[in-house]
Amino acid sequence: MSRTAALRLSLLAGGAVAALTITSGAAMAQEKTPTPEPPPSADGLPPGAVYLEADTATRTGDVISAAGTEQRVLARFRNSTLRAGQLTYDTNLGLATADDRVEFTDPDGNVVFASHLELDSDLKAGVAVDFATRFRNGASLMAATAVRRSENVNELNYALFTPCPICDAEGRPKQPSIAIQAEKVVQDEELRAILYRNAVFRVGGVPVFYLPVFAHPDPTVDRASGFLVPTPSYDEGRGLSLEVPYLQVISPSEDWLISPQLNTEVAPLLNLQWRRRFADGTIVMRGGYTYERNFGDFDLDGDGDAESNVRFGDRTSRSYLLGYGRFDPAGPWRWGFTAEQTSDKTLFDRYDVRDPYQDNGLYYGDQRRLISQAYVERQTERSYLSIAAFRIQSLRLDPRFASTDFRDAQGFKVFEDEGTLPLVAPLVEARWEPDAPVFGGRLRLRGSAASLYRDEFVGSPVLRAEAIPPGSTFGLPGVDSRRVSGQAEWRRTLISPLGVRWEPFVDLRADLYSIGDLPPALGLEAEAFGRGRATAGLDVSYPLIRRMGRDADLILEPMAQLSASTDPDLDPRIPNEDSQTLELDESSLFRLDRFPGYDLLEGGLRFTAGARATLRWGLDRQASLFVGRSFRDADEPAFLTAADDDPAQLYDPTGLASGASDWVVQGTFSPSDRVRGWAHATIDSSGDVRRAEAAVDGRWGRRNLASVSYIVDRSNPYPGPENRNYEFVQLTGQQFVYGNWGVAASGIADLERDIVIRSEVGLLFDDDCFRFELGWRRDNTRVRPGGPSEGVYIRLNLATFGGTG
Repeated sequence: MSRTAALRLSLLAGGAVAALTITSGAAMAQEKTPTPEPPPSADGLPPGAVYLEADTATRTGDVISAAGTEQRVLARFRNSTLRAGQLTYDTNLGLATADDRVEFTDPDGNVVFASHLELDSDLKAGVAVDFATRFRNGASLMAATAVRRSENVNELNYALFTPCPICDAEGRPKQPSIAIQAEKVVQDEELRAILYRNAVFRVGGVPVFYLPVFAHPDPTVDRASGFLVPTPSYDEGRGLSLEVPYLQVISPSEDWLISPQLNTEVAPLLNLQWRRRFADGTIVMRGGYTYERNFGDFDLDGDGDAESNVRFGDRTSRSYLLGYGRFDPAGPWRWGFTAEQTSDKTLFDRYDVRDPYQDNGLYYGDQRRLISQAYVERQTERSYLSIAAFRIQSLRLDPRFASTDFRDAQGFKVFEDEGTLPLVAPLVEARWEPDAPVFGGRLRLRGSAASLYRDEFVGSPVLRAEAIPPGSTFGLPGVDSRRVSGQAEWRRTLISPLGVRWEPFVDLRADLYSIGDLPPALGLEAEAFGRGRATAGLDVSYPLIRRMGRDADLILEPMAQLSASTDPDLDPRIPNEDSQTLELDESSLFRLDRFPGYDLLEGGLRFTAGARATLRWGLDRQASLFVGRSFRDADEPAFLTAADDDPAQLYDPTGLASGASDWVVQGTFSPSDRVRGWAHATIDSSGDVRRAEAAVDGRWGRRNLASVSYIVDRSNPYPGPENRNYEFVQLTGQQFVYGNWGVAASGIADLERDIVIRSEVGLLFDDDCFRFELGWRRDNTRVRPGGPSEGVYIRLNLATFGGTG
C-alpha cells in the first residue's frame, strides 16, 4: 500500500469513523472533517477515534488485518488498550479477532489475557481461549475457555479464582495461598456475583474443602448479601461458641447484620446491627438478646470459696443496646446521639461481645462505662456552640474492692454505684472570636454552663475535705450543682528584631454557682454565689537554631511565662466535677488554666520556665527533650485531696499545690523510620516520680514488629484498699521465623498487684493475602464473673472474603 493511502474504517469503535494513515511502522487516527468534535477522552483521542500501531496492515474487502513481528500490534480506543501478535477487524460485522499474547485493558484498569480473543462492537469478549483476568484489587480469575453468553453473563470452564498474588517479586510464578478451583464458573455482572459448580478450596495448592455449589460477590463489589467469615471461640462458661454473621444489604445506603452466637453450654445470643446512611448523616443501631440463667464463678454455698462455672437462678431476658447517630446537614449546625445500655453488668464479658466501648458521640464514657447522650453543635470559622445532655451506666467494680475478689452475700461481685454518677443536663460550651484584631491582638470569648444531679452522696475527690462530714455518710443525698461561666482572653504576638517572641495577655473570668443538697454539717441546704478572677501576664520564647553539619541541625527554645492574678476564691462548697484529672505535661504547663475544667482555677503570682531541645538529622530523624517547672508565690491547699481510705489525710494529685510544681520531663525520639518512642514524667521536689509513661515501637525485616509501653501513677502516698495508684506494662509483637510462618505474643501486666492481667501467645501464617493465627489466651481481669478464663483463640483474615478480626 502507498505510504499516503488513507483507510476509512470503524475499528472497535461501535460505528465511529476514523481516517487511518498507514505506514510501514505506524498508523495514526485523524479527523475526517473539520466538524467540531466533543472533548478528547482520557487517552487523548477524540470520541470514536482509534490509534493503531503495527508493523504491517492490509485490507481485503471488509476485513482489515494488522500484525507485529518484533512488537505486538497496539490499538487504543475508548480509554481501552488492546495488544496482540495479530489483529483482524471486519468493518461490516463490527467483529474483531486477536491472537498471540493478547492483552486487553478496560477503562477501569481490569486486564484480560488470552491466547485467542474475540470482541464484538461493544468491546465485550465473546470467546477467549486460555483466559485470565486481573482485577484492580489484585485478585485473579483464570480459565481454559471463556464464553460471553449474554450482555451480563460470562461463563468460564475449568477455572480458578484467587485473591492472592500469582507471581513473586521477581515475576516468577508462585502457588497462591488461597484459591478456589471449579469445573464451571459463571460471572453475572448484573448480580455482581461469581457462581461456582464443583468448587474445591485450596490452601497452598492443597485441596481442603469441597462444595458442589458456591458463590461470592464479584471483587468489584464493596458489599453484598451473604454469610461472612464465622468466628469460633471457647470460654469455660459458654463452652464452644460459633458466631455466624449474615449480611443483608437492603439498599446502597442500608443493611442488616444478623450474627447469632451459638454456644454448647448456654442458650444462643442473637446479635443484630442495623445501619442506614442518609443524605446528611448516619444511624447505627446494634443490640443483642438471650433468654438464659446466670452463669459464672459464684460463692453459692457461702463457704467463702467460689464454685467454678455454675449456672443458677431463673431464666430471664438479657440484652444490650449500642447505637449512635450523626447528622451533618449543610450549614453550621450538626447533631447526634448515642444510646448505650445493658441489662447485666457482665454481659459483654460472659458473651464476649465485640468492641462495646466506643467513642461515637460528642462525649464518651471511658472504658467499662456506657453513655447515652443527645447533642447539637454549631460551628463557623469564628464561633462554636454545643449543647448536650447525657447519663452514664457503669460496668466497673466498686473502687473499694477493685483489687480484690470481694463478693456480697449472694456471691456477686460489687460494682460501682450508679447513683453516685451524675445526670448532666445540660452541658453548654461556646466560643467566639471577632474577625478583626482588637488593640492589635486576638480576642477570644468563652462561655460554659453545666447542671449535674446525683441521687446518692459521693465524697472525695468530688467534695473538698471541708465539705465531707465526719462519720458515716450513708443515706445522705447526692450534691447537685449548677454553674455558669464567662471568660474573655486577649493576646498579642510581637517579635523583636533579634527573634524574641513576646506575647502579652489579659484574661478575665467570672463563675456563678448554685449548689444544692450539701451535707447538713455545713448548715446549708442550697446556696448561690459567684467568684471572679483577673489575670495579666507575658509569654516569652527565643527559638535558636544551629546547623550541625550537612544534614543536621539543633534547635534550642527557652520559654517563660509571668502572670499575676487576683485571688481565685476557691470556695470549699464548690464540687470538683470536671477538674479531678490533671495531665501536667509540656502542652499544659504554660496554659493559664492548667486544669481541664472550670471547678478548679489558679491565681496569685506565678512564674513558669522551660526549655526544649530538638536535634534533627538525616531523613525525618529527630530527638527532642523538654524540661519545665512552675512557681507560685504561695501554696494552694485547695488543690489537696482527701485520701479515700482516710479522709483526714490530704495529698496532692495535681503536682501544683505547693509553691513549686512538679518537674515536667518529656522526650521523643525516632532514630530511623523503623524505631520511634516517647516518654513523659512528672517528678516532685524530692525527686520521686509521681506519674510516668513511656512507649517504644520497632520494626525490622518486612513484617516483624514489637511495641512496649509502661505507665505508672504514684500520686497517692497513703496505702489502703481504695488507693488508686497503678503500674502497668504492655508488650505486643510478632516475629517471622521461616518464610510466612511466625509467632505472635501480647500481654498486659499489673505490676502493682504482681499479676499478668491478659496474655496471648500463638502461631501465625501471613503472606499478605491470608493471615491465620492459632494460639492460647488467658484473661485474669477481675471484673469477669468467672474469675480467670483461658482457652484457644483463632483469628482468620482472607483477602476479598474478610475475616474474624
